[in-house]
This record gives sequence, structure tokens and C-alpha cells, in this order.
Amino acid sequence: MTVKRKIFVIDTNVLVHDPTSILRFQEHDVYIPIVVLEELDSIKVGMSEVARNVRQVSRLLDELAQKVNGDIGRGIKLPSASKDIETGHLYFHMEEAHSPLPFGLSSRSSDNALLGITLDLGKNHPGRQVILVTKDINLRIKARALGIHTEDYTNDQVLDDANLLYTGMEKLAADFWDKHSKNMESWKEEGRTFYRLRGPRARGWIPNQFLYTDDPRPFEAVVRRIENDAAIVEVVKDYASERNKIWGIHARNREQNFALNLLMDPEVDFVSLLGQAGTGKTLLTLASALMQTLEIKRYSEIIMTRMTVPVGEDIGFLPGTEEEKMGPWMGALEDNLDVLQETATQDHGAWGRAATHDLLRSRIRIKSLNFMRGRTFLKKFLIIDEAQNLSPHQIKTLVTRAGPGSKIVCLGNIAQIDTPYLTETTSGLTYVVDRFKQWEHSGHVTLQRGERSRLADYASEIL
Repeated sequence: MTVKRKIFVIDTNVLVHDPTSILRFQEHDVYIPIVVLEELDSIKVGMSEVARNVRQVSRLLDELAQKVNGDIGRGIKLPSASKDIETGHLYFHMEEAHSPLPFGLSSRSSDNALLGITLDLGKNHPGRQVILVTKDINLRIKARALGIHTEDYTNDQVLDDANLLYTGMEKLAADFWDKHSKNMESWKEEGRTFYRLRGPRARGWIPNQFLYTDDPRPFEAVVRRIENDAAIVEVVKDYASERNKIWGIHARNREQNFALNLLMDPEVDFVSLLGQAGTGKTLLTLASALMQTLEIKRYSEIIMTRMTVPVGEDIGFLPGTEEEKMGPWMGALEDNLDVLQETATQDHGAWGRAATHDLLRSRIRIKSLNFMRGRTFLKKFLIIDEAQNLSPHQIKTLVTRAGPGSKIVCLGNIAQIDTPYLTETTSGLTYVVDRFKQWEHSGHVTLQRGERSRLADYASEIL
């Protein structure tokens, strides 16, 4: 039985979000209306990520048009990623909308023009389902009110549900040792304790995944590697104790201890930390970065960057150099530096605190995302704050900047996304957590408990 080909009408925001989206509709036909081309033309100039994506779309459309020698009236056969995958045709809809819209919907609006064009295509192709694809929620609501079938663009969705996202740890069942202690081996190397565990559960673990029990004497370990049907597990270092403080900071809960184990491990090149406000993501990361830069000298410099998405009204252009312009966005950095400075200079007086603050700030560079393309970071500790506001393409651009000896840490809370058209399941942070989880030189922890204050914890729960 042959599948009836559908017709997908593509909105501008879909092309801007994913420049290769027209190649993702399998055997179905794709229509790009003239109003979409006009909108693309109006936003193609500039150095922003949106403008770059638009130019990529334009180049792709130009390449496809050239392959048919400009004869695009009968449609352009879309390229296939594999011989087994059938593809449809790309059409440019160059006519105005003829279907009447309800009173109050102006045909001059590009969104309303898309609605009219989708209605026209439905009338011209009565035997086929016509679907408007847009990331604009309001446009989808209007389309449904007019009886138009509409969908969000979900091809880049990493997971069906954000609750399925990898947490980086697993609680062992109460009967775990009964089932897995039979062929267990144990040994010590350089003061570190290792176990070789076999059994059905051990085969499903992931490198750098943390394991724990809730016994009176809890067992906390990290999976180092999988060998055939056995898992090599190492007991984690206890950063909750006073003797293992990192820049005056110690772990206050299990997840923070796991996070510090990843942050301080030279074999882990990529770390992602998720958690709500107050769980200690930035503080732990900065403490470990300062320790490894100033004390251990594993890295030469700390670089911090973040997506500049305002929560309220934009305050306009900011004066100064790149670092000075980024200053107002880096309140979290200054707040956490104050805490680290206090812990490091409790007995040094005012002069000592001032000198320490200048020293810490001199080793931390604040960079804008706009100038990251083409750079390579050697022996740098790169911190990407508020990473949930980055698209998968943007976060790929950042992570691929890492040179030899560098470490990248992504911090964020996928419940606080401020970027339009990004959701918990399509955020770049969700993307890297899911894609990096199998790599032996990466690690992830979802921090659960807030440690900021009882007021902040209570507000996070009830507000």
C-alpha cells in the first residue's frame, strides 16, 4: 500500500531554526511561499546567528535551483541522505492567497498570508493532506481555528519528554549486592578503590555514570569503563569532607560531590550540569576552575560566556569593550566570586581580600558568543553559562572550539528557557547531554537540591 504524499507549507521561523529543514520531510512535498522568501530576504544581513542561518538557507535553495537549470515550475527533487529513503519535491508558491479569511485577519500580514496559501493548496489538492509547519504558537492557534492542519517542527527534538533526559546517576536497588557480588573483584591503585562488577544491570551502565545506595553507610562510585560483560567501577572521592575542600568549598550533598568529581577529573573533557537556581552549578564550577588554574596549573585561563537573552525589557546598547559589554550579563560570576573570595581570604584582612579579588578577576576572561566562531582554545577552562538558551547549532559551534588540554563545562536549567522557539526537548543543552552521554571523556550530573537559602528553596517549590 502506497503512502499518500502530504504537502507541508514551511514558515520562515522553521527555516531560521533549522536551515536544512526542507530535507527532513521524507517522501512528502514541501512548499515555500513567496511571503517566506520575502521575510528571509529582509533578515539576511548582519552577523547574528539568525542572519547566518538565513544565508545558509539561501545558498541551499540556490544550489537546488541550479541543479534543475532554473526550471522550478514543476518542482525540485529534494536530495536524499540514503538510497533507501524516498524524497518529495520542493515547490515555490509564487501566487497571492485567494481564499477569503475571516473579518479581522488582514491579508497584508505575512502570517495571515500563510493561512490563505495553505487554504488554497488544500482546495487545489483535495486528495492530499496540507499541513502548515510553524514554530509560532499563535499562528498554530489561528490555523486550527480556521480548520487548517498545523504542526510544530519537531525533527530536531532530542527526546519525547524532558523527564526522560539522562541524569548521570543511578540508585542501586536494595538487592543489588545479592545479585552482583558473586563474581565481584576488588583492588586498590594509588589509594583508589576499584570493583569489577558483572551481571545484567552492569552491562547497561555508561562511562562516568554515578552509582549510589541510600544505606546507613552509603556506597558512591563512578563507572570508569565497560569491558566485555563487566563494569569497572571506582569509589568516588569525598569532596564533602573538610580535607578535600576545593578553593574553600566542599560538597553539601551527594549530587554536588558527583559534580566535583567530574569537574576535577583531568580525563573528563566535557561536563554538563543541570539544576534549578541555587543548586550550586556556577559556584562549584568556578571553584574547581580556580583550583585547577591557579593551584594545580592544569589550565592557563578561565573563559566564561553565556547567551545574552534579557528576561525583561532590553536596556539597549551597552558601552565599552567586549568584556565591559558582557559585564551586566555576568552578575552570577561576580556573586560567586564574592563567595569564593571570602572563603579564600577569611584571615587576610581588607587588603588581602582586595588583592585576591584582583587576582581572581585577572585569570577569568568574559567572552561574547558573537565572537566565538573560528577560535581555538588551548589549555583553557571554558564555562558556558545559561546553556539552555542555546540552539543545538550554537552549542556545537562552541564545543568545537576546544583545543588540546581544554575542558568545557555547560551549565543550565532547561526549565528556564528564554529563547523563542526553543523548548526543553529541543534546547542545545538537552542535545549535548543526550549526545555526549556514551563518550568516556564526558560526564553529566543533574543537581537536585538547592543550597542557596531556605527562602530560595521554598520559592522554587511553590512559585
